[in-house]
Amino acid sequence: MAYKVFIDGRAGTTGLRIAGRLAERADIELLEIPDAERKDLNARLDLAKKADITILCLPDEEAREIVAHADPEVRLIDCSTAHRTADGWVYGMPEIVDVKKGEVRIANPGCHATGFILAVRPLVGIVLDGDAQLSCYSLTGYSGGGKAMIAEYEAADRSRGDALSVPRRYALSQEHKHIPEMQKYAGLGMAPVFSPVVCDYYSGMLVGVALPHEAFRRQASVKEIYELLAARYDNCPLVKVHKPREDETGEVVVKDLDAGAFRDRDDIEIIVMGKDDRIEIVSRFDNLGKGASGAAIQNMNLVLGLPETAGLVSGK
Repeated sequence: MAYKVFIDGRAGTTGLRIAGRLAERADIELLEIPDAERKDLNARLDLAKKADITILCLPDEEAREIVAHADPEVRLIDCSTAHRTADGWVYGMPEIVDVKKGEVRIANPGCHATGFILAVRPLVGIVLDGDAQLSCYSLTGYSGGGKAMIAEYEAADRSRGDALSVPRRYALSQEHKHIPEMQKYAGLGMAPVFSPVVCDYYSGMLVGVALPHEAFRRQASVKEIYELLAARYDNCPLVKVHKPREDETGEVVVKDLDAGAFRDRDDIEIIVMGKDDRIEIVSRFDNLGKGASGAAIQNMNLVLGLPETAGLVSGK
């Protein structure tokens, strides 16, 4: 039996990646909407009723409109920011929150939030103080900004060495829309200080979280932090926890990290770095994979009772 899936907002960056992954699966039938009806609310609601599950790849306000009018029994995965901390919604991070078969309202996590929460949540209350204020530095490719930013970076008339060619800090007011979910699902009493940076490459992320002395409930080493995370994610097929590789003398071999190394993949790597008095955790993944489309498919699989990693791409 093929499950019927409707992607509302299929023409967007996230929707296109989801559609591409699902089109290759014999167990999924994608429901199509004519171009002329893509903005027709009633036509979209009718398809959502016919589908076994609907994935919303829409701006926040459009996602809220669909949810407000949809039948309560229609299964929805919302990839927007609109419902990530809302009551009645399951936060779609199966490694942290139990996503059960048959759930009807799932909020897909944000990309920056994914790297931060997976790195921090297993440590809070064990070695990290839940009242600590952490800092997060996140490097992302421009596809995370959606169609408008992609068009800006890929414009045919761009000049070499222009202002887009160098990394750019944004969300300088500390009001980035991912911060509420980062605080809530990491289990923190204070919002993190968040510094996102967009760079001139298509996709891939490095999300770094420094662990200052004042954040610890008790002393902990790099080795213990690594072991806590490795144990927590031991049975999570899309999360890989590593330490920097060392040679026979104990010298760290890996000197740098490529932010685009996980491009087109749906898994995430968490690396515990530094020294016992200066520890940093870095998450590396594709902002369109585990940070968006891959996470939506992972949640869809679980809600439909399918193998969690069906149709997803991961490495060793």
